[in-house]
Amino acid sequence: MTSSAASSAISIQQIGQIAINVHDTSRAVEFYRDTLRLRFLFTAGKLAFFDCGGVRLMLTPPERPEFDHPASILYFKVADIQAAHARLVERKVKIEGEPHVVARMPDHDLWLAEFRDSEGNIMAFMSEVRR
Repeated sequence: MTSSAASSAISIQQIGQIAINVHDTSRAVEFYRDTLRLRFLFTAGKLAFFDCGGVRLMLTPPERPEFDHPASILYFKVADIQAAHARLVERKVKIEGEPHVVARMPDHDLWLAEFRDSEGNIMAFMSEVRR
């Protein structure tokens, strides 16, 4: 890389915030705070903010029609995917499937379990299970 290319390079350090489309902010706050147990930070108008391990989640009504679509899938890391999945079932969350292995790595298996939030967005738990 040339010095001019290096000096103009973008140096992304981490994800600072993720926006999740919602149609009912109050309902979504209850889901993320009470069901997923994320730490509620604050509201600003129709926006609500949560902390997810140092990444801020912003619940926001779509600003324009072209932004009104399901969110990208967020993968929440959990230590025990079976227990986390069971808690969602107990809390009557819409489950998209049972926890399942998606990749076998040399020292662990990668498990996923998909579900829907209160607004219909697909989310997932992920767990790296050591063998």
